[in-house]
Amino acid sequence: KKKEVVKAPAKKEEAKTSAPKDSKVVKAKAKKAVVQAKKASKMVKKGEKKHLVQVRRNVHFHLPHTLRKRRVPKYERKSRPSRPMLNKYSIIKSPLCTESAMKQIEDNNTLTFIVDIKANKKHIAEAISSLYEVDVVRVNTLIRPDGIKKAYARLSADVEALEVANRIGII
Repeated sequence: KKKEVVKAPAKKEEAKTSAPKDSKVVKAKAKKAVVQAKKASKMVKKGEKKHLVQVRRNVHFHLPHTLRKRRVPKYERKSRPSRPMLNKYSIIKSPLCTESAMKQIEDNNTLTFIVDIKANKKHIAEAISSLYEVDVVRVNTLIRPDGIKKAYARLSADVEALEVANRIGII
């Protein structure tokens, strides 16, 4: 049978004092950990506030873009909606029957009209095609020195401008 040898501390005082030191250190660390955990939970619940100063790199101040709502009126401001200003009858005022206009009809298959100043080329082409039942290939416009708009409407090759002019009553 073997005997077990147990080493005893050299001094009794050393053995007694070493145990309490270890427990004090452990308790201090535990306290520190508890304080840290409480601080962390407080930050999670409350949220950490960091006040950052905005860095401005421009000397001009512009108001920020905010929500812009559409108007929702309680009542209509007009009693009734306005009618469209330009219809096919108000766009074309009259056909022009001068010598140069007659030459355009014969040579270039083109009709000449006095039209409303606000009408554009698309309006004029639609009005001519609906009123006289012809296909318009191209429209050229100019404003005369007296402030009246004149339109040259070139008709398609299958329709003769002379026949349309007879139907209108220019010739």
